[in-house]
Amino acid sequence: QVQLVESGGGLVQAGGSLRLSCASSKGTFSSYGMGWFRQAPGKERDFVAAIDSSSTNTDYAHSVAGRFTISRTNAKTTTMVYLQMNSLKPEDTAVYYCAASPHQVQRSVKLYNYWGQGTQVTVSS
Repeated sequence: QVQLVESGGGLVQAGGSLRLSCASSKGTFSSYGMGWFRQAPGKERDFVAAIDSSSTNTDYAHSVAGRFTISRTNAKTTTMVYLQMNSLKPEDTAVYYCAASPHQVQRSVKLYNYWGQGTQVTVSS
């Protein structure tokens, strides 16, 4: 089964930047919409950003618009999805998940049926 693996999380000071990566293994998601979500302790998993299969359309949560950028590459054997995070704030602290959906540019967790294991992002004040 195709899998997703995130990397790039870590500890950063407020105002700093991080770039998250998500790689598919055992296959690709070239025709799928891809998204990033995040989940803070005790809270629900929230939408962060989404991109369609051709990188034509993107969507961002209001809280990250203008600071985060989602992008992707569709290679022959691997799909890569990135989340460039700038001007990070303590409230961005969460586990960040990459996900794939047969639908394009979706905000609902329920419409994504492939998920990575998550990567921790901690922003100190």
